[in-house]
Amino acid sequence: MTYLAKIGELTLKGSNIQEFENLLKHNAAKYLEGTGAKIALRAGRLYIDCEEDSAEKVEFTLNHLIGITGWAKAEVCEKTIEDISRAVFEIAKMEAERGCKTFKIDARRADKSFPMNSYEICCEAAGDVEAIMKVDVHHPDTIIYVEVRERCFVYTDSNTGCRGLPVGCSGKGLLLLSGGLDSPVAGYRMLRRGMKIECCYFHSYPYTSEEAKQKVVTLAQKLAYYGITTYLNVIPFTDVQMKIKEKAPEAWSTLMLRVCMMKLANRLAHRCNAKCIITGESVGQVASQTIENMTVTEHFAELPLLRPLCGMDKEEIIKDSYFIDTYETSILPYEDCCVLFSPRHPVLRGTAEQAEEIYNSLEVDELIEKSYKEREIIKLTVNGEPVKKTD
Repeated sequence: MTYLAKIGELTLKGSNIQEFENLLKHNAAKYLEGTGAKIALRAGRLYIDCEEDSAEKVEFTLNHLIGITGWAKAEVCEKTIEDISRAVFEIAKMEAERGCKTFKIDARRADKSFPMNSYEICCEAAGDVEAIMKVDVHHPDTIIYVEVRERCFVYTDSNTGCRGLPVGCSGKGLLLLSGGLDSPVAGYRMLRRGMKIECCYFHSYPYTSEEAKQKVVTLAQKLAYYGITTYLNVIPFTDVQMKIKEKAPEAWSTLMLRVCMMKLANRLAHRCNAKCIITGESVGQVASQTIENMTVTEHFAELPLLRPLCGMDKEEIIKDSYFIDTYETSILPYEDCCVLFSPRHPVLRGTAEQAEEIYNSLEVDELIEKSYKEREIIKLTVNGEPVKKTD
């Protein structure tokens, strides 16, 4: 069986394009370890040849492989117009059986030694198909593609790919992962920009349950399906949170929690060689995400703070969460530490100077360091069960 995937953004690269192509092939090979599938990349197309019993794994790979715009299962035929016409007709019959009434043929002749041009291939291959479907070049129910290259490939409408750049070409970021809708989508969006991610989750047991923790492990696993491998650092944060409740002004409790998280994230990011910190913040979504309060949080960050969702509304975020299959997990009714002890009237427009003064009064540096040292590390991969690791 042969699958064909279309490369998108990579084709815009210049003299270093081969580095990106090699990384894309390497990532595909990681998904397909042990399947015996053969991977090739030529002229803007990724080809995967596999046995039928590996087809499900290949399709899973193509649905999660970042760096391709779309993919299809292709019929491979001899480079003669007779074989091309037969392959087109067989695909057309299947499309007609599923209800398609109109069609269009889109032919590309990359091999210029082939005696017919693209238009002639379309006309000739459409002949038999017109007995079962009508031609509609403007709004067809289905498009049948013919690509004449080193081999001849015939396929119908592509499945949508993830697009973006191959994971690993843009360094590593530390994702502050909660159990909500936003942060998994933020992580996915940075994966699409070629960034590897490591995850950090703040757990306030017994105020947050083991179910809440497992919910985040599941979300991190779903991100690993796109990022191939990730690590989840589970940070015990109860003592820090109780100190905030005890000593911080109530209106500042949520913002101080975010400041303390950022302090620990700085420590962890340096340890795991992350070049930035990623959050799921969206401007104005909640009280801690006013532009003034986001400025306070950023004041305490020692690395670039990336907020890929900052201009998105909730409906856009939910749409992405459905696409990456995190929505149903994110809405499970297990609260994380961000919603614990939330003040009734939170500060909306804090300043960095006020935050510095309040933070210093908390005297939590030792507790933050203790939380860092006691963290639990879980390795998640695309092909295995979660594994607990040591630092």
